[in-house]
Amino acid sequence: MNYNQTLEFLFQSLPAFETQGASGYKPGLERISAFCRHLGNPQRNFFTIHVAGTNGKGSVAHIIASVLQQAGYRTGLFTSPHLQDFRERIRVDGEMIPKQKVVNFVDKHHDKMVELELSFFEMTAAMAFDYFAQSDVEVAVIETGLGGRLDATNIIVPILSIITNIGLEHTALLGDTLQKIAAEKAGIIKKSIPVIIGEGDPRYNGVIEQAAATNKSKVIYAEQVFQCEEHRPEGEKQYFHIRRTRDEREFDVLLDLQGNYQSRNIVTASAAVDFLHEETPLTISRRAYIEGLRNAAANTALRGRWQKLGEAPLTICDTGHNAPGIAYVAEQLKATPHKELYCVIGFVRDKDLAHILPLLPREAHYIFTQACTERALPAEELTAKAAIYGLQGECVAEVPAAVARARELAGADDMIFIGGSTYVVAEAL
Repeated sequence: MNYNQTLEFLFQSLPAFETQGASGYKPGLERISAFCRHLGNPQRNFFTIHVAGTNGKGSVAHIIASVLQQAGYRTGLFTSPHLQDFRERIRVDGEMIPKQKVVNFVDKHHDKMVELELSFFEMTAAMAFDYFAQSDVEVAVIETGLGGRLDATNIIVPILSIITNIGLEHTALLGDTLQKIAAEKAGIIKKSIPVIIGEGDPRYNGVIEQAAATNKSKVIYAEQVFQCEEHRPEGEKQYFHIRRTRDEREFDVLLDLQGNYQSRNIVTASAAVDFLHEETPLTISRRAYIEGLRNAAANTALRGRWQKLGEAPLTICDTGHNAPGIAYVAEQLKATPHKELYCVIGFVRDKDLAHILPLLPREAHYIFTQACTERALPAEELTAKAAIYGLQGECVAEVPAAVARARELAGADDMIFIGGSTYVVAEAL
């Protein structure tokens, strides 16, 4: 098989949550465990940091990976979904897995994958572990796909677990309350392995603390370790003044990721880096920390986080796609100077639009669209649902045409926002 045929096999033959939704989700660790045994358990060959959470886990994972790279460690990074290229999910020192490695892996293990009826995500996670081991990775940052307890990545035994926050998402699969979802995410906590909570909340702290107590694992609340005392844009970067509470030490740092919500992620990532330096065999200098933040997007090729696509009109895209993520986006839209606002918006079918649509600004002109995926909510259906919440505009079925329409309508002092779904952002990019 060549690379394109290999990808076709992966996307067509193996169920994928990204394209099929719930029917592509195969919870449980039996299949991935059996497959990794077949591979010689490559995930045991390097240190790992495990990152779960409803929002921010991608940014936190990329920031930590960047800092580890700056500290001189050969660093693996496994994330999902990808925006444009499947290989974005598996990186070593910021470089994507080569196409030939993907082809070789599938050629070699095709029969076993079919025999075990692996899901797309299980196969991808195993490929990442195998590639990291082959590449002499010293430490890998592993982002969960969905939930935690039954996520394919949960066969690792990390040196640190991180739960960024808990919000209502994937309720059909993870549970319909914050407490139930917290219990699923807390499933990544391993015996005697500390867990960092990025954003604590009285509604779910107890659930995580209970899971940690059962495992005799220490709980560290990031907001009690670091505080972000000042935050402002600085050119293409953001400036943060951060204070470490245990010794009142202050840090002036720049981050090359946009979005006001990064003020939460930087606290979580800083607490993780501090723990890794103080409590594990890893050594991370202050300089590596500062340089890693300054070059987080550059080192790891992270895209789609309040990313500027153009000026006059200011054009921004963001992959926030659930109620808490959209709330951050709406807050920042309000804070960004503009005359008129044009929003190119599309969602997947399984989103809880009753909680998402009321968060979006009513004064904007909407161009409702749909991405090229089976999971996309038809643009006409979205237009009708949005009208219930007072969101007015027009329907343009294809994303490139919807973006072109927004550019046609917007003046130089206006703003265009593109989002609602990772797939919409991917097509816009």
